[in-house]
Amino acid sequence: MRAVTLALILSLALPGPGHAETRVPETSAEIAMGFAPVVRAAAPAVVNIYARRIVADRMNPFLDDPFFGPLFRDFGMAQPRLQNSLGSGVILSPEGLVVSNHHVVGGAQEIRVVMADRREFEARVILSDEDSDLAVLRLIGAPPDLPALPLRDSDGVEVGELVLAIGNPFGVGQTVTSGIISGLARYGAATGSARGWFIQTDAAINPGNSGGALVDVAGRLVGINTAILTRSGGSNGIGFAIPANLVARFLALAEAGADRFDRPWAGIAGQPVTQDLAEALGLAGPDGFLLSELHPQSPFAAAGLKAGDVILAIDGQAVNAPQDVIFRLSVAGTGAEVVATLWRDGRALTRPVRLDPPPDDPDPEPFEVPPGAVLGGLRVERINPRVIADLGLPLAAEGVAVTAAEGQAARAGLRRGDVVLAVNGRRIDRPRDLARALSEAPRRWSVEVLREGRRIELRFRI
Repeated sequence: MRAVTLALILSLALPGPGHAETRVPETSAEIAMGFAPVVRAAAPAVVNIYARRIVADRMNPFLDDPFFGPLFRDFGMAQPRLQNSLGSGVILSPEGLVVSNHHVVGGAQEIRVVMADRREFEARVILSDEDSDLAVLRLIGAPPDLPALPLRDSDGVEVGELVLAIGNPFGVGQTVTSGIISGLARYGAATGSARGWFIQTDAAINPGNSGGALVDVAGRLVGINTAILTRSGGSNGIGFAIPANLVARFLALAEAGADRFDRPWAGIAGQPVTQDLAEALGLAGPDGFLLSELHPQSPFAAAGLKAGDVILAIDGQAVNAPQDVIFRLSVAGTGAEVVATLWRDGRALTRPVRLDPPPDDPDPEPFEVPPGAVLGGLRVERINPRVIADLGLPLAAEGVAVTAAEGQAARAGLRRGDVVLAVNGRRIDRPRDLARALSEAPRRWSVEVLREGRRIELRFRI
């Protein structure tokens, strides 16, 4: 009875590429087919991906020891090891452009793509971004008439819609699972990602499904499956997919020949509006994102926004958290102009905001300590908006930031993202200040850094 009821409420897609028309099944034969027409149309465009990469494993007998592990983290020799990863991908261009997850293909030396009809192609990554966890691959030697999935406007997706997850879980071959859209605008601790913005589904997503397709009943791509949240390690959890609108932006950049994903910079900080704040501000409900800080070079500051304003929407889409803002700006893309709807002094206003990458101004003055010197392997830059964005630093951060720490710098305890405040009591404001401080030759050293909001003093001898 349940299967018949499900089929009756399902709007079946007409098979074949480019058909988005839907209708209610009319005959018992159509009801019995269930999702078969959707799978028949969509599955050929979903591929299996096998990636191989060489990683360096360090043989450290103290690695898992809670006391000795930190003390001997650099003990042992790095041994190269061949690592294989399994995932899925979706063909979005008949010319052979495939979208998958960065964590599936990032850093791979060899990538093999196997289609549903068992044809195999070598592939190379042409655009990849770790923060968005997206990658675009080009199939080598593929014909120009491959099956490709159409993209859906993911802003129109609603909770409760039926969807299918298609991928290669556990390497058993192409598999289809069904479910519904169970949530939208998921981010933060619930998803395991502080920066991502996801569509949530209860369709089973297992290891190997990463990079696969989440499609609607018309066979259109709703999102790229990327993760599952589960306490048992099985598929009895909730899955998350990267929305199709961000995938479309990423694909357009790849087709235009971009070699990196330039995400627009907001340069703002704040908090979601609570019920108490809404009452104090005269808002009808707890909606929007209250600005507490704007960087002087923020595009929102240039558009006239200020601390105390509430951003209600961007291009008509509601925003309630920093991840909402980042997602909307990423979809719009650099060089675009968006309309921000804000609440100020008891009334709604609109402001056009031009989107650009974070300015690399002032000059970062990069400085690297050579190997063999004190803090050898340390690389630093003067903090500017681009450095703030790259390292996730507070908007008010100033001075010198660590962009890499290897060798002796790592052994001294320095990490990427540290802000160097002082060396042996000498204040550090510019990379040249650090160079002068390191030119001295005392036996005892003290380095004061700001790490995740805490001041830490690192001491060592040479």
